Amino acid sequence: MALDLIESTANGNGSDRDTLYMMGGIAMVVFGAGLILSNPFIRRYICRLGVGNVAQAVMPDVERYFKLRAM
Repeated sequence: MALDLIESTANGNGSDRDTLYMMGGIAMVVFGAGLILSNPFIRRYICRLGVGNVAQAVMPDVERYFKLRAM
């Protein structure tokens, strides 16, 4: 298996496989975070911490960053 990976990378086909693995990993992380955040006990705990207030405070800075980046 390792030899196959080395050969595919040497031929230039490894980047497609690596991209597929990376996207699959990101999808699993997002799905897992969704499962965790769908739990009502976790949602209550997050509401107590005030994470929503922090997100609202950060949004103007994020919008300003995207405006500067678009220039």
